[in-house]
Amino acid sequence: MHEVRSVRRRTIQVRIFRGEEKYVAECLDLSGVTQGDTLDEATANIREAIGLHLEGEDLGELGLTENPTLVAVMELGR
Repeated sequence: MHEVRSVRRRTIQVRIFRGEEKYVAECLDLSGVTQGDTLDEATANIREAIGLHLEGEDLGELGLTENPTLVAVMELGR
């Protein structure tokens, strides 16, 4: 009998873009959207939101490795 290995992701993907008035940060792998007046503020807010979302969770059950890395994609303005 073969052991079935589950593949765990090492990254959590985030999309950041300029909204009408603020920068918007959206987590593509977990439910979470936030915003900020600056790019730095939006980035800090999404990091905090993801941290709170994962707090106390079994990362393996969510398909993640321990200490996953956030990978952000910044969409250029129109």
